[in-house]
Amino acid sequence: MKTVVHKIPLHASALPRQRRHVDIFDWRGRGAERGRALSVAESPRRVSARFFCRPPTGNMEERIIFPELIRRKRDSEKLTAQEIKCFVRAAVDGTIQEAQIGAMLMAIWMKGMDAEETSILTREMTMSGEVLSWPEEWKGLVVDKHSTGGVGDKVTLPLAPALAACGCKVPKISGRGLAHTGGTLDKLESIPGFSVQQTAEQMEQILKEAGCCIVSQTQCLAPADKVLYGLRDVTSTVDSLPLITGSIISKKGAESLSALILDVKFGKAALCKDINSAKNLAHSLVTTGSSLGIRTGAMLSRMDKPIGCFVGNSLEVMEALECLKGRGPSDLQELVLSLGACLLKMCGKASTLAEGKQKISDTLTGGAALGVFQTMLQVQGVSRDLALALCSPRATIADYYPLLGQAECRTELPVQKEGTVLEINGLVLATILHNLGAGRTKAGEPIDHLVGAELLVKLGQKVKKGEPWVRVHHRKGSFSMEYKNSLQEALVVGTADCFCEAPLVAEFLPSELSG
Repeated sequence: MKTVVHKIPLHASALPRQRRHVDIFDWRGRGAERGRALSVAESPRRVSARFFCRPPTGNMEERIIFPELIRRKRDSEKLTAQEIKCFVRAAVDGTIQEAQIGAMLMAIWMKGMDAEETSILTREMTMSGEVLSWPEEWKGLVVDKHSTGGVGDKVTLPLAPALAACGCKVPKISGRGLAHTGGTLDKLESIPGFSVQQTAEQMEQILKEAGCCIVSQTQCLAPADKVLYGLRDVTSTVDSLPLITGSIISKKGAESLSALILDVKFGKAALCKDINSAKNLAHSLVTTGSSLGIRTGAMLSRMDKPIGCFVGNSLEVMEALECLKGRGPSDLQELVLSLGACLLKMCGKASTLAEGKQKISDTLTGGAALGVFQTMLQVQGVSRDLALALCSPRATIADYYPLLGQAECRTELPVQKEGTVLEINGLVLATILHNLGAGRTKAGEPIDHLVGAELLVKLGQKVKKGEPWVRVHHRKGSFSMEYKNSLQEALVVGTADCFCEAPLVAEFLPSELSG
């Protein structure tokens, strides 16, 4: 049954002439008491500013009043599928006040949603816009990965081409970073010419040529998520489990995926600060993804220190290139192998996790993933000469700087006492880099792709006082003494007996993925 959403202005005569056939109700009693609606022509006087969603049948029992909907969720009542559908559609159509959307978001934040409500919300967000479709011969092979975010997280850059080299199709729809450092799109846009704006038709063509693409969300893809996501930040409802789930899985549902792996991070520099909250989020994501018909799994990984040694947009591209050439840091490689192996197992290209890891590893050491990445760069706008230079197996970090650029200044900070490196706080580092220009606070703000940091020490390493432990890339005059002092707090040095390194990957959901 088609649902029609109407917004009632404060004064009925304010309705444009072409809309004067719309029924309105005076919720103070008149008209409704007589069992009929007052037409605009009958009642030009003021009416309550109420919003309702009604099917065209006009049956009053089927009309949904949004203040009542908000009250019911506020009072811990379960919403029906029709009520959730009306709310999502009204948010997209603009036929509900922003204040009411915000109130509903806060009610959901306070009272939560059960698995069924969350699934319905996610499905309606998915169906609020375009849903991609793929050639029949790709059935079972369209895969993707999502990370809940971390410092130095450049995993997508080597993982997507590695999966494509194994025969998968990876339509990676990524986002830009808010706070801390940039997102995946920001990293790739540090490569001159790379275009993240691609239509659905262009995405399919890129997948045919390269096997993977990394693009931005189109205006037509899950538009409900854009509306709700934009209001979650200003209403302090970002950390709501059902809203996080709906936001992540709705976009993946719109990709028409066969399999999805979620890297749910926990720790000081992650959204989830402890493993229990990470498990709750992972369970919600896996349950909801599965309810949409996507084979969904999750991996729980620690996010206390940055991933790899480079943090910052262009610097992370350089480190990703090294990983694609089989020379990446061990933690980055472990994440790429583990997440890739899960997806290969889920789509039937590997029978065990160990077999999947070996296949992904072979694409990195053998050059197949690097070749895919080079093709993707070219079909997404990078010049052939630049793509060849970046992806040359002989090119190293020193060769990338002339191609991608380098910050005006580089400053090293010294270790302040002798001992063993016990901790490198990724959140502190990311906050400083954000202040230096590597990240943005509001959507649309420019970022400096060249700002970043190189970690010159590793956990467990013995260091001497005065040795450099970090090299910060920054604009002239921006790296103040206050920032330097704050960044020094990120490095914790102590005695060797206090060092105990926990495994990077903590758990898989469902547990069968680990076999």
